Amino acid sequence: MESRGSHPPGPGGWSTVALSAQERTESRVREGTWRFTAPALDSSVPRLRRAVDDLVRRQGAVPDEILQNLLLILSELATNAVKHAALLSPEIGVEVSLRYGRLRVAVEDSHPYRPKALDAAPDEEHIGGRGLLLVKVITAESGGRCDVEQTGAGGKVIWAELPLPSADGALRPAVTSPTPLP
Repeated sequence: MESRGSHPPGPGGWSTVALSAQERTESRVREGTWRFTAPALDSSVPRLRRAVDDLVRRQGAVPDEILQNLLLILSELATNAVKHAALLSPEIGVEVSLRYGRLRVAVEDSHPYRPKALDAAPDEEHIGGRGLLLVKVITAESGGRCDVEQTGAGGKVIWAELPLPSADGALRPAVTSPTPLP
């Protein structure tokens, strides 16, 4: 797994960039953006989850409930990329961003298909295929946003953004109205 960003996701000798005094004093959470790449293999999903968990915990006081929601979202998105895009995308990218009171995770692959969240249909026998629905529900219940975007290279990025509490403990309102996945 390769990582690029202003802080390492964990041990392994990645270089770090020091935060300015302004960044250290403005927020309880150290802000930044980090990018990982991993092979589109089943074994990459738990590795990415552990790396992101370690990274976010190192950055500061992100409430555990928000972190657990983000890790579940990451697991669903990375699993979808491994299961459905690996043929055209032997590598997936994961970007984590802590900025402006928001914690965001994005998973990128090279497959052009834009997925749609399946509706919950309890009377159907098929129980799989509800990962994007789960992402939508978790994101909406958290007051966040999620969407799918095409990349310039013809692939896609699926992202979810969760608000972090302000210094007084209140969640910041969404910058725009929630954008659900299709």
